[in-house]
Amino acid sequence: MTTTGLTYERIERIGRSEEAVRGLDALVRVYQEVYAEPPYREGPRDAADFRVRAGRQAVRDGFRLVLARDGDELVGFSYGYRLPADTGWWRALEEPLDDAFVEENGRRTFNVAELAVRGAWRRQGVAAAMHRLLIADQGAERITLTVRPDPEAAPARTAYATWGYRKVGRARYGDGHPAYDVLVLPVPGGPPTGP
Repeated sequence: MTTTGLTYERIERIGRSEEAVRGLDALVRVYQEVYAEPPYREGPRDAADFRVRAGRQAVRDGFRLVLARDGDELVGFSYGYRLPADTGWWRALEEPLDDAFVEENGRRTFNVAELAVRGAWRRQGVAAAMHRLLIADQGAERITLTVRPDPEAAPARTAYATWGYRKVGRARYGDGHPAYDVLVLPVPGGPPTGP
């Protein structure tokens, strides 16, 4: 898929080969650049944590990765996976939702875990193109993701609202972690997903 001179590639499975490790190193470099900016202000330790987390997430059921390149240069990436039946995703919400909403079966919900675009390529439709490719043909009822509630995250929040996401709650995924708004996008033609 090519848009405005950029190329996009969707990868359904990442192995543990040397090539996969090099690919993860490239994601870490983009992550470190993007998340050093406000509102995240993350540093080298956060990038190292991301590397470990991404390695674990890459082997989850339904994992999918989208890369955006400008020539050979990696300008963005997005990845996600299906929430497992025993997920703790919904238990982290500050205000619990009803049982029917939070029930998972391993196929119901696809989680967009990361969506990162380097500064020089923002506001050119790169994030939207990666998102479309990432969630296409999922077979899930809904897509979920998180976003910081900070005013500095307004561009991301605006994009998600434009794409049809709506807030269902706020969560903290671990002690000492910041709060995130949890958003849900119903898949067209799927059953209702409102709380």
